[in-house]
Amino acid sequence: MPTMKLDSKLFDKIRVRPGTERPVSDDAPACEWEGCDRTGPHRAPKGRGREGQYFHFCIDHVRDYNKSYNYFAGLPDDAVADFQKDALTGHRPTWTMGVNRAAGRAAPPPDIDAETVVDPFGVFQGARSRYTGGAAAKPARKMLSPLQQKAFDTLGIEEGADKAAIKARYKLLVKRHHPDANGGDRSLEDRLRQIIQAYNYLKSAGFC
Repeated sequence: MPTMKLDSKLFDKIRVRPGTERPVSDDAPACEWEGCDRTGPHRAPKGRGREGQYFHFCIDHVRDYNKSYNYFAGLPDDAVADFQKDALTGHRPTWTMGVNRAAGRAAPPPDIDAETVVDPFGVFQGARSRYTGGAAAKPARKMLSPLQQKAFDTLGIEEGADKAAIKARYKLLVKRHHPDANGGDRSLEDRLRQIIQAYNYLKSAGFC
């Protein structure tokens, strides 16, 4: 299934209740679109480097703003790719899981009997199999990488979900978080971007 783009015309048909508008509060700020004298109850992000700051527009002008908005405007392709990769971990630092070859494997804590330690992944030097000759236990199923687990968590689905369930969940979340489904409010745009990136990552990894 091809990935739906944010500027797809199909999004124009997505509405919570077609033909209805949300009530506008009496204390809503004025629309910031030049020359407009209507109220501006709908927020639109000011862009990269100004996260958390929003313009206020009326429904017509927030839609006009959305059509031309591009968070990555001016960034080279490699910088965009790096941003999308980091978004899967919430832009937090990560470390490679596994054994530090320079330091070697860690020894069991001093208050634990090495002969009773069950160490199926070989983290400690004192695994039971090393002392008794027993075979190390094998994991019941293939372990997910941190990025794969993060992608499943972002979509809010179990790691054992099949392709149909992943695609159905993705389509539901895209519809729920798109600005056109929320009266033009783009405050959920970052969440929508994370959902799309998580789905594309799982698709590239063969999960859907």
